[in-house]
Amino acid sequence: MNTPSRFSQAPLREKILIWVEAVRAPFFTAVLVPVLLASVMAWQDGYPLQVGYFLLALVAGIFMHAGTNVVNDYADNRSRCDVINQEFQRPFTGGSRALQKGNLTPREALTGGLLFFAASTVLGLLIVALRGMPIFWLGLAGTICGIFYTLPPFNFAARGFGELVVGLCFGTLMMLGAYYVQAQTFSADVVVASLPVTLLIAGVLYINEFPDYVADRDTGKRHLVVRMGRQRAVSGYIAILAATYLSIALGVAARILTPWALIALLTLPQAWKAVKVARAHYAEAGKLVPANAATVGIHLMTGLLLTAAYALSAIF
Repeated sequence: MNTPSRFSQAPLREKILIWVEAVRAPFFTAVLVPVLLASVMAWQDGYPLQVGYFLLALVAGIFMHAGTNVVNDYADNRSRCDVINQEFQRPFTGGSRALQKGNLTPREALTGGLLFFAASTVLGLLIVALRGMPIFWLGLAGTICGIFYTLPPFNFAARGFGELVVGLCFGTLMMLGAYYVQAQTFSADVVVASLPVTLLIAGVLYINEFPDYVADRDTGKRHLVVRMGRQRAVSGYIAILAATYLSIALGVAARILTPWALIALLTLPQAWKAVKVARAHYAEAGKLVPANAATVGIHLMTGLLLTAAYALSAIF
């Protein structure tokens, strides 16, 4: 006999709170950063900033992110990865815990996740009708990657390139889409500007894999940290952060990025502190939390500083 979930018996306000927790709403900054940066870049390039289209793209991206998070919870519960995880550190790792706490049943989670993808698709098709077919292909790629990040037949996370898939979807592809929504054209400059965003969101995922290492390893979720081992994987984390700042410096040096983009280097001290924590506590989940939190903050602040850089470039 199936045990009813807390959601099925809760009043409306509590139902909403259950879903807010399940979709991991505080991490929607992963969508805000690329959509905002690309939109401001389009404005800096001389295209009028169309707030309605910006909001459509933002909400469609949020629905896609919500669907990805909930379907990932469903898949990790099905594989027992989140079930056996004893080192998770909320809210950064181990999923939302909505299924493990009995807030949702697996069926409710899968249904909800697919409904989020359906909502994203409806908004995406509206944007396609208003702005053009290229958005369709970008949205299709994002939807496929989101649904099959941890589900068969692709299960990107277990194959060792989930970090790359997430980075590209929440970096380059999302920025190209957001820019096209505003300008109805693409720009090579957007690809270069997307590199730090791509690297940092991949870095967020990467550092969050450290506490989940044992559970992921034992259930066949062979992402990069599992493949390398936690100690060796620290070098990968350092490389991701180093490549982030190098991409900004080289982009400015090549006169592709605005010189104002150098203000994004202000997050370097925070990155250095995160690296020191990771090197000292890579195998101690509780003590690694400052690095997990810092990486999320670095992604957000670097993205906002790059956005400010293009706003300043447009004004001055």
